[in-house]
Amino acid sequence: MGMLIWFSQILCLSFILLQFRVRSSSPSQSSLDSPPHLCHPEERSALLDFKSTTNMVEGCLGTPIIQTWNESIDCCLWEGITCDKPKDHVIGLDLSSNCLEADLTTNSSLFRLEKLQSLNLSHNNFSFPNISFGFHRWKSLTYLNLSTLGYMDGSLLFEISLVSKLVSLDLSCNYGLLLDNIKFQMLVHNSTELRFLILDSVNMFLVVPSSLLNLTSSLEYLSLSNYLRNNRLTGPIDHVKMPNLILQEVYLSNNEISGAIPSSFFHLVNLTIVHLSSNNLSGTITDYMLSKLVNLETLDLSNNSLLSLSNDDPTYYKDHFPFYQQLGILCKLETLDVGNNNLNDTFPHWLGVLRLLKVLILRSNQFHGAISNSMPVFYFPHLRIIDVAQNHFMGPLPSSYFKILKGMGNVAPADKVKLEYIVEERYIGYVLGRNNTHCVLVRSCTFDHTNINYKDFVKVVMKGLELKLERILTIFTTIDFSSNQFHEKIPEELRELNLFIVLNLSHNSLIGQIPTSLGKLAELESLDLSSNKLEGRIPEQSAKLTFLSILNLLHNELVGHIPEGKQFNTFSNDSYIGNSRLCGIPLTKKSHNEEEQGALPSQFDEEDDSTTLFEWKFALAGYGCGLVLGLSLGYIAFTIGKPWWGTAGAVDFLLWKIW
Repeated sequence: MGMLIWFSQILCLSFILLQFRVRSSSPSQSSLDSPPHLCHPEERSALLDFKSTTNMVEGCLGTPIIQTWNESIDCCLWEGITCDKPKDHVIGLDLSSNCLEADLTTNSSLFRLEKLQSLNLSHNNFSFPNISFGFHRWKSLTYLNLSTLGYMDGSLLFEISLVSKLVSLDLSCNYGLLLDNIKFQMLVHNSTELRFLILDSVNMFLVVPSSLLNLTSSLEYLSLSNYLRNNRLTGPIDHVKMPNLILQEVYLSNNEISGAIPSSFFHLVNLTIVHLSSNNLSGTITDYMLSKLVNLETLDLSNNSLLSLSNDDPTYYKDHFPFYQQLGILCKLETLDVGNNNLNDTFPHWLGVLRLLKVLILRSNQFHGAISNSMPVFYFPHLRIIDVAQNHFMGPLPSSYFKILKGMGNVAPADKVKLEYIVEERYIGYVLGRNNTHCVLVRSCTFDHTNINYKDFVKVVMKGLELKLERILTIFTTIDFSSNQFHEKIPEELRELNLFIVLNLSHNSLIGQIPTSLGKLAELESLDLSSNKLEGRIPEQSAKLTFLSILNLLHNELVGHIPEGKQFNTFSNDSYIGNSRLCGIPLTKKSHNEEEQGALPSQFDEEDDSTTLFEWKFALAGYGCGLVLGLSLGYIAFTIGKPWWGTAGAVDFLLWKIW
């Protein structure tokens, strides 16, 4: 038997050696399978010449993708290169965020890629010295992204204007770029097919708003915002007559545009998103104006000097109910932000007919009077975030509103887990009140047309920490009625809103006790009742709020023992300052029962220690998970050679896999 096994092994080895000899003497299978070079030689040569004249910015992490370009591989397979299938010409080049630097002169090899349709050089350190011609060779170019390259000379604009087939142009965040009326009009007038124009943080101090009259009629997306406080678009806009455009998205925030919004603006019926915040706009916004913008989803007019947000007829829905019913049906408005203006009105009840409205920001104005308690049951059916902080509202809190805000309560459990985004992933504008939180609305200088890109985000300061919220789920619900003159008791009807996460009623004159029904708000994460006249004990039911992470009861007249257990064990003395008759943990003042029990056996201390140890185990586990996640994302960013915003999709995927 042993001899037979030995013989079988020798036979197998001989067969393997024979196969090896046959294969080594014949052409390799890999060489037979490898496709011939499809990339055109002159285009491969141009790309390799460009690689040889390009350097890596000192101090950058990662490896630029051009370092992986290999002559032995078909250039259509190189990273960052796109070829058309039929003819195998190079039609796309994407080198964004690659830490590259080079001078792109007239003789640059890039201009030899004459079939190019898409070019993205953004977030690098390229310059264009002494460009006199070259761009005209790109007769098929439709997409051009030269944003965030550092310094760019204005003479480049003439060259770009020669690219007549451009559909998308992004020159944002180039701080040497200076536009005047002539250059701006030349840029938009010659590009007759232009649909997307992004000039954020470009020096447009010499451009007057009337230049908008010459926009190409094909334009759908216009962004001229200046978020980094570069010189701005200035001047009055009152008498500008908007041309018949098909504009869908307009971003003109952080400029110095003044005057009333022209009536012709409200004839741009294709508008879906409008950002005019942080200007000096004045005048009135009426229901009639909004009714014309039948496709509008987001309207941000915050930080201006608007005087009125009103309906044309002060009797609103009572005398003209059919009109308001029509307004509610036609208008697609989901987000309205008019915070930080000079609006001097009573509460705009007529907005309640906007059946899709999810976010309403009225904070920091001169709104006054009582908020009526007699509203139709169909008002604000989908409202998720309402912020009326820092106004002059008075009277009791509107208990009727808390009954009809169906978007914040009485939702079936299955609906709670739907990961839907406010305003179709383009949320803007919620504010979390003066005491513990405040926020500013910003946009990044990282516009991109790839996959998922959230153009808007919110910077929120909570407890001194600045957080940036890029995607706001529809399950995020907020009520902020802080810094007004509301009085009387906190209505029990709040218990109906069992889904809202943030409640801020601080800096009012509310009296009575904290309702025990607040303990039923299972999703509540932030509760601020500070600077009121609340009295009595803190309800024991409050300890059941397992998600509560921010509690502020400062400066009230609360008494008795502070509830213990769960989240209440995490709050510090700072949550209770100004309530001299409160006692118990975490205050140094003990209750009467605690003083009597003084030195009881240490059983309870041992339980506390074990509980603390148990909590620390979970805390350390959480830190461990965070460390692993952070290192993973750092590795991803290092590997792909892109900054943090390029790994946003990875963050979402990892969080989705975890939860």
